[in-house]
Amino acid sequence: MKLDRTPSPPVASVLFVCVHNAGRSQMAAGFLRHLAGDRIEVRSAGSVPGDRVNPAAVEAMRQVGIDIADAAPKSLTPEAVQASDYVITMGCGDACPVFPGRTYLDWDLDDPAGKDGDSVRRIRDEIKLRIETLIAEIDSRNGA
Repeated sequence: MKLDRTPSPPVASVLFVCVHNAGRSQMAAGFLRHLAGDRIEVRSAGSVPGDRVNPAAVEAMRQVGIDIADAAPKSLTPEAVQASDYVITMGCGDACPVFPGRTYLDWDLDDPAGKDGDSVRRIRDEIKLRIETLIAEIDSRNGA
């Protein structure tokens, strides 16, 4: 008997959106990839993407063993929203297009830009808690 080693398709796809796609959304994407693996497809984007990921966010994530140093801010597109089951906004206001059939969540999180290390770590830890709750919600919806 031969086992099928073809990877299962993701059970859901999630798009994280913040203004610059340089802090909150990158940390959230990093946590979701780390905690859910290939089970959930992960995207992130910004309504006005920055030049690079916030070094304080990269360092805060490194401290918990997650490397987002190679991440790069990306522009928010309608296609990215359409391709996602969940769209999680973090301070991007009305810049996010709305399509029927998506689950929209707005996470009210401080922007780590210009914050000290302790503040960025608090934001990181809040994001992790929200990601764990999100994974549980996705799993319950998909019978996992």
